[in-house]
Amino acid sequence: MTVTSGQPTVGSTVASDPVPIGRLELYWIPLGAGDGFGAHVVRASGRIYERLVASMHRRPPAPLFHSALIASTSAGRYVVEMTPVPSDGAAADRGVVAGGAVGSSILGRARIFRYEVRCWLHGVIPDIDHAVDSPVLVSTDGDETQHVLDLLLDVPRAVWGRDDAHVGDMWNSNSVVSWTLERAALIERAGVPPRRGRAPGWDAGIALARRAAEPASGRRRP
Repeated sequence: MTVTSGQPTVGSTVASDPVPIGRLELYWIPLGAGDGFGAHVVRASGRIYERLVASMHRRPPAPLFHSALIASTSAGRYVVEMTPVPSDGAAADRGVVAGGAVGSSILGRARIFRYEVRCWLHGVIPDIDHAVDSPVLVSTDGDETQHVLDLLLDVPRAVWGRDDAHVGDMWNSNSVVSWTLERAALIERAGVPPRRGRAPGWDAGIALARRAAEPASGRRRP
């Protein structure tokens, strides 16, 4: 975390600047943005995945995006996103509110096959400077912004990369964002990924949120 004049920052935004009380922003970040071996692997695997999916659906490949939220409140800025579990540091220091397995519940017994959902006060999104057509202003209402943060405690702990709920899309980081926005009735304000891109997992989050909102008597078994 970078410190300027004694204040933490979120990405390249200095937290010592005036913080609007109640502001929710969505960021679209190209999959695998940034430098380093890890980013290169994510970019390459994402391109292979998208070429395969595009070929199955007989359409051109589209750019892929990872989504994240920044919520500004009277307490400061919160970063909301899903990430792999790091090898060190306390979960509480990163604002971890949920977590789950990657690939399968059995693999999830090992740290390297687990993810965490963060609601991180004064947190950092390392690749936020690569965001495209962002931020998307979702809300300037304090109650709506706080409601989004509160909903994160109920986010599903589904297995990353799987469609165990049978909604036709895999659960991943984009699912956490879309699930939360759908439950908060803010999904329409998010719009769609820029540059005619795709956000894999976005539909899965919306579908699970709508299923959770259905009356119990009207739900269908998956």
